[in-house]
Amino acid sequence: MKTPSPEPLIRMIQQESAKGGPAGLDTLVKAILGRYGETTRAILFYGSCMRSGQDTEGIIDLYVLVDTYLSAHGNAVLALLNRLLPPNVFYMEVPHAGGVLRAKYAVLTLADFQSGTSTAWFHSYLWARFAQPVRLLYASSEKTAQQIHAALARAVVTFLSRTLPRLPPRFSARELWYKGLLLSYRSELRAETKDRPILLVEGDLAYYDGISRSAMAAVPFEVEEVHGTDPVGYRSNISGSKRFLNHLAWETRRVQGKCLSILRLVKGLFTFKGGPAYILWKIERHSGVGIPDDSVLRKHPLIGVLVIFWRLYRRGGSR
Repeated sequence: MKTPSPEPLIRMIQQESAKGGPAGLDTLVKAILGRYGETTRAILFYGSCMRSGQDTEGIIDLYVLVDTYLSAHGNAVLALLNRLLPPNVFYMEVPHAGGVLRAKYAVLTLADFQSGTSTAWFHSYLWARFAQPVRLLYASSEKTAQQIHAALARAVVTFLSRTLPRLPPRFSARELWYKGLLLSYRSELRAETKDRPILLVEGDLAYYDGISRSAMAAVPFEVEEVHGTDPVGYRSNISGSKRFLNHLAWETRRVQGKCLSILRLVKGLFTFKGGPAYILWKIERHSGVGIPDDSVLRKHPLIGVLVIFWRLYRRGGSR
């Protein structure tokens, strides 16, 4: 096992997270701070709009980190749901430059964020998301910013540590991230093609190469860089028993993740403003299984969601 050496990794995380985003994000940050006030510890920007640099097309994905769920929601039921099955997801529209910015933001305590980006969380829901590039739009203090950077670094190390045993002994950073993203996608209710992870990796390959090199010293396996290869290659020494246990863990995440995804979507019917219509749209977009506009199922979204899940199961789309 190697001694963790996170300083180069954290520096790279700091540089990446400081890149900011489109000007319209300032308007969203102000709106969120107006809604949650001093309980807001940090606001993170991630997802497709971050990668494209667009703020007017699609729905902007944000994470709002807070002190406590009760102080954020002021509602015991919402706070309990957020604690039992994090995160709670909400929708926001704000006027900007003669148009409208649309955002979907998830609420999570800073403590849960720190836990979810580490090996303390078995499922990949948080550490796989936040191992990818993220922008820190707001932090309540320098100490909070440092905590965020450290958590993002832990997410990368956790991602690598839980992906490496699924790779052959010789591999590249490109293969590592493709495999890890593919495994994490399969552990949620997603229907992206196998090409989606590789498009993400190749879209920012220099970053993934650099972050892998910086983080490799902290993984709990013997991994050495193979010099003279292009792209940079690695050689690992991982026992067969550890590889087998890791395979079982990912199969367990796959089952667990489907169940959690269904529960989160059903919860979203009640916590997400415009939730029923949004949830149906989200499932249809990811699965390709649609419900006609005039269907009675659109008038009863919960039944509609269950019907779509059944159709996905019948055709194997939930695998």
